Amino acid sequence: MSTQIRAGGAARIRPAPVRKSIYVDVAPERAFDVFANGIGRWWPKTHKTGQSDLDRPVIEPRSGGRWYELGVDGSEGEIGKVQVWDPPARLVLVWQLTAEFKYDPNLETEVEVLFAPEGSGTRVDLEHRHLERLGETAENLRQAIDSPGGWGGLLELFAEETSKSN
Repeated sequence: MSTQIRAGGAARIRPAPVRKSIYVDVAPERAFDVFANGIGRWWPKTHKTGQSDLDRPVIEPRSGGRWYELGVDGSEGEIGKVQVWDPPARLVLVWQLTAEFKYDPNLETEVEVLFAPEGSGTRVDLEHRHLERLGETAENLRQAIDSPGGWGGLLELFAEETSKSN
């Protein structure tokens, strides 16, 4: 179960958010575009929630938009929604998947992605937070999204796609 632990007077949420960063050698505008609008080019077909094979995930380009996946059979499966659409600096997605990667309209964790200019490219910082909202299964989800096939691996695929797009 998630808990708040006091250490030195400061409360810490357990489980901790998953934080990942990567540098891409493209401008923030391009990095944001590849991440959000081009997600179907770099997201792995194995990372799906529906029964059908994955065609591509879709992030609608606006605050309040949907985040969903399209199956090759035309089916749609909800993942969450777009909370903040602020190109080229910030994207906040509401992740509404359980630790079993099933959609739950009553569950909301957040995936914030920041795109900051750094040198000739962009530093991309991702934080998946509010995992404690999953209750007893929070640590299971944290382990999955912090594994090599989780957000770190996904950011590497994203970086590979940005280098193709240059």
